[in-house]
Amino acid sequence: MMRQALRSVAVLLVVVMAGAAGFYAWRNPENETLDAAARAAAPGKFVTLRHGVTHYEVAGPDTGRVAVLVHGFSVPYYIWDSTFASLSSEGYRVIRYDLLGRGLSDRPDETYDGALFDAQIDELLDSLHVTQPIDLMGLSFGGYVTAHYVGTHPTRVRTLTLVDPAAERIRIPETLTMPVVGQFLWQTMHVPTMADNQASDFLHPEHFPDWADRYRPQMKYRGFGRALRSSATTVSNTDFDALYAGVAKAGVPTLLVWGKQDQTISILRSSVVRRNIPGIEFFPVDSAGHLPHLEQTAVVNARLLAFLAAHPVKPTQ
Repeated sequence: MMRQALRSVAVLLVVVMAGAAGFYAWRNPENETLDAAARAAAPGKFVTLRHGVTHYEVAGPDTGRVAVLVHGFSVPYYIWDSTFASLSSEGYRVIRYDLLGRGLSDRPDETYDGALFDAQIDELLDSLHVTQPIDLMGLSFGGYVTAHYVGTHPTRVRTLTLVDPAAERIRIPETLTMPVVGQFLWQTMHVPTMADNQASDFLHPEHFPDWADRYRPQMKYRGFGRALRSSATTVSNTDFDALYAGVAKAGVPTLLVWGKQDQTISILRSSVVRRNIPGIEFFPVDSAGHLPHLEQTAVVNARLLAFLAAHPVKPTQ
C-alpha cells in the first residue's frame, strides 16, 4: 500500500511539474536570445562594457554641453524622444541609452542595483570620452538611478533633473521574493501584462496609440523579466530619504518636474524629494500624468532649457 501511495504521489508530482512547465512556456514571452544578429538592423549604437553590451544613441555637436537621459523602470530610451530632439537641436550633445536588462542592452544575471547602474553610466561616459561634468536627467526609476549616481559621483554631474522620480518603497509580495516560485509567478503573471499596462502612465493614452506595440519587442529576449524583478527588489529596499539627502550633500543643482495627474507615482510623493533637497526647483505640470515631458512637451522643454541656462558651463570646464 505504501509503495502504491508513493507511486501515486510521484505521478501526481510529474503531472503538476509538466503542467507548470507547459504553463510557463505558454505565458513567458521570452523565447529569443539577444545577440548581434538581433541587433543588426537596430537604430543607435552599441558598446561592450564590463557588464555587457549597452545600446545607446548620441545626437548634437561633438563639442556641445553633454546631457545624459536615463529612462524609467522598463520603457527603453525612446521614452525620451521629445527631450532628445529638443536638447540636440539646441546644441547639446545628448546621450540616451537602454539600462541593462531593458531594450537592446544585455540582461546580465546580476543584482540590478545602484552599483550596477553606476558602472554602466561611468563606463559609457568613458567610452565616449566624456570628461566634463554632465547634465543628468532621470525619469521614474531613472530618478533612483541618477540620484544614486550623483551621490556616488558628484564631480561628474553639473545638474540633475528628476521627472516624476521613484520616491517610495513599494513592497513586493513575499511570494515574488522566493527563489523559484517568485520568478515563476513574476514571469507568468506579471511580465506578460507589462506592455498593455504602460498606458496608465498617460493622462490621455489615446494620444499614444502605438505605445504598447513599441514596448513589446524587448519582451521576447531572455532575461528581461529577471532584470525587472531584481530592480523591483532594489526599489523595495531603498531608503529614499537617504537617497535624495545624498543629492543635497553633493550640492548639485536639481530640478524636479512632476505631472499633477500622475497615477503611477502620485505628486504627493514629491514631498520626499523636496524635503531632502533644500533649494530644489519644483515644477508641477498640469494636464499630465507620469510622463509630463511627452504630454506637455513644449512646457517641459522650455522649463528644462531655462534651468540648464541658469547653470552654465564654467570657463575651466
